[in-house]
Amino acid sequence: MKRDYYEVLEVTKTATSEEIKKAYRKTAMKYHPDRNPGDKVAEEKFKEAAEAYEVLSDADKKAKYDRYGHSAFGPGTGGFGGGGGMNMNDIFSHFGDIFGGGDDMFSSFFGGGSSSQGGGRGTRGSNLRVKIKLNYEEMANGVTKNIKVKKYVTCSTCGGTGAKDKSSFHTCSTCGGSGQVRKVANTFLGQMQTVAACPTCHGEGTVITAKCTACKGEGRVYGEETVSIEIPAGVQGGMQLSMRGKGNAGEHGGAAGDLIILVEEEAHTELHRDGLNVGYDLHISFIDAVFGTQVEVPTIDGKAKIKIPAGTQSGKIFRLKGKGFPEVNGYGRGDELINVSVWTPTTVSNEERDALEKMRNSDNFQPKAEKTEKSFFDKIKDIFN
Repeated sequence: MKRDYYEVLEVTKTATSEEIKKAYRKTAMKYHPDRNPGDKVAEEKFKEAAEAYEVLSDADKKAKYDRYGHSAFGPGTGGFGGGGGMNMNDIFSHFGDIFGGGDDMFSSFFGGGSSSQGGGRGTRGSNLRVKIKLNYEEMANGVTKNIKVKKYVTCSTCGGTGAKDKSSFHTCSTCGGSGQVRKVANTFLGQMQTVAACPTCHGEGTVITAKCTACKGEGRVYGEETVSIEIPAGVQGGMQLSMRGKGNAGEHGGAAGDLIILVEEEAHTELHRDGLNVGYDLHISFIDAVFGTQVEVPTIDGKAKIKIPAGTQSGKIFRLKGKGFPEVNGYGRGDELINVSVWTPTTVSNEERDALEKMRNSDNFQPKAEKTEKSFFDKIKDIFN
């Protein structure tokens, strides 16, 4: 079971970004592989700290984590978000600024090459951001959206290599084809031998002699791709989801960036949302309030009938259990709360006026608030407890 990210870094939820950064640096230095050679426990704690920092240092991810915990980045999201499955490449490339030396300084621990080089193949593509507007039904039940994204795609002519043909390469003379060069660097941990991507071939081990005419040697062209996005049930407006490898294609066969999806909420014509709950304002006539009635109300999935008892007062709240939104990656579900308002006519005819005047002084029509009836604030407390 995963530990709480705040516990991992030993900070509180109110910690500033600078405090979180300092806490991560302290923890990472404590469990750094160079200080704990061969210690698998320390290595796991080092990765755990990096995963915690990746989430807590990002305002959007931190907000999701504070609300949903680890479930916000669980497997049920279809690979969306989170820091799970991180390797040393990810850690040092994402957080080189923390240590002041970048990923080259630490590359000796994981066999060389930065993640931006895609493990020795080209340069990683940039991320893309798109917006998707969803209605209440789609948010409640989940949906698959197929959207067209304009972006850089792998060149179909050269397959992403950037070369004219298979013979248009020669072995890099700087690294001898290994794609790596070794060097000694002075770090805060002392003198270290590191392995870095070759500056001549950028970690590829080969140099192009004749470029592809379609992509001009870049290995990618600007085009369009239809992306199928699985939206999990329970998402809310403002949430961000991400799909790995669906962003811009990298240069020279490098890994593609990610596609960031911003969820926007389409306003409902009759319902309004409050977290997992759905609210509806029901207006009934004075006559229906006196005698009672049965009415049909809108829900996320369609319509539902409810019974209005005789003598219902304005402000009465009815609850439709389980008719709200589901919890993302969870088992809970909100309710639909129906707030009753007794509608008062603004104009009346002479006949109606005479009839009402006859009842004005009737004892049965005088307001009688029962002592047992709860106040408005007590009703609100009951709803959310």
